[in-house]
This record gives sequence, C-alpha cells and structure tokens, in this order.
Amino acid sequence: MDTQSRTSVLSRSPFFRELDPRLIELSAQEAQERKLAKQDVLFQQGDEATHHYVVVWGRLRLDQATPDGKNIVLRFMGPGDLLGSVAVFRGMPYPATPVAVEETALLSWSAARMMVLMQENPPLAMRAMGMMGGRIEELQARLQEIATQQVERRIAATILRIAGQSGRRTAEGVEIPFALSRQDLAEMTGTTLHTVSRTLSAWIEEGLLEGRRSSHLVILRPHRLVEISEQA
Repeated sequence: MDTQSRTSVLSRSPFFRELDPRLIELSAQEAQERKLAKQDVLFQQGDEATHHYVVVWGRLRLDQATPDGKNIVLRFMGPGDLLGSVAVFRGMPYPATPVAVEETALLSWSAARMMVLMQENPPLAMRAMGMMGGRIEELQARLQEIATQQVERRIAATILRIAGQSGRRTAEGVEIPFALSRQDLAEMTGTTLHTVSRTLSAWIEEGLLEGRRSSHLVILRPHRLVEISEQA
C-alpha cells in the first residue's frame, strides 16, 4: 500500500478524520502494515503493549480470558478502529487478544513513534483520549446492562450496538456483515448459549431477525428490537 492509499484510509478513520492533512500524511508515511488471515491473532492477552494499531479493513474480535479460565468477547473492531492504545498509554500489558474473524489489514506505529507524533501534534493526542474515553463508557454501559437488565434486553442492546458500529443497510434491513456466533453473543451479554439460541430463534420466528447460513444476522425490524432493549 503506497502513502497515498494509506493517507486515504486514515482520512476516513475516526481517529484521524478532519485532522490537519499534513499530519495524516505524515502518520501514513510512518505507519507499518500488518495483514492477518482469518483466525490469526494480532497479539496475546498479557503481551507487552508496544504498538498502536488502526484497522484498515476486515474485522477483529477482542477475546479476554478471565482468571477462572472463561472467555469473554469484549467487542468487535472494524475499519477505522484504534487498538492497543489504552494499554500502551497506561504502560500495562495488552488486556485482551484480538482474533481476526475475517482477513484483516492494519496499520501500526510503535509506542515511541506515536508518542512523538502526539507531542508534536496535540490534536492527535486529544483524539486518542476521546476515543479511549468512548471505549470505557461503552464497557461501563455493558457492565450496567449485565447487572441490572433482563437477558432479552441485554441481547437486543448488544445486537443493536454491534449494528450501530458495523451494520450496513440492505433491502431487507440492517445486516451485521460478519459472522457473529451465538456463543459470541452469550459471552458479550453474560448469559448462556442456550438462552441466546432460544431468544434468537424466537425473534427469527417472530420476524425480527433473519439468520443466514453464513452466520450473518439481518435486523428486519430494528424499531421492535429497540423496544425490547428499552423495556422496563
């Protein structure tokens, strides 16, 4: 990928969007490229945090292992998303393992080089803090959902959140354009695979969702799913 192509990619990323074009071009020149095949791991939970990453295309699932050996899916990361920065800035190991759910390309910067870029360009540092704050707010909202909401509300809210981050409109509704397994949803909502399967089957029967063979979900009636997510 040449500098012009990298610059074009970064210009569309929420992390770089609307910043000084000269800064975007400089960042593009400094970036290193990384490609992952499906199921490849970008880094392991517990590894030293040495790089910042931006997803160019493709999709990653963030897996976190708990002390008792269980796996939690934290979120899915797609084009334009920033990875690794919270751990780098805090000087702590990476807290989760990004796994490619499809072929994925990323741009990366070493911790030292990104620090220089941010020191020389404060708007870039402010953007990073804003994105990290948004990520923390999202995790806090999920914890509150698990602690206070009934399981159907949690499942509906999680599907809507993923659709808001990655969904694309089709003639039928809003498609989540990557494989989202029922086990993934169970881990993201703090419930069991059986409960997720039963709930999704009921919603498919009711006509709220369409479950395709590729494991892609299509939300056929978004407003009804919103109603479920907001039920007291």
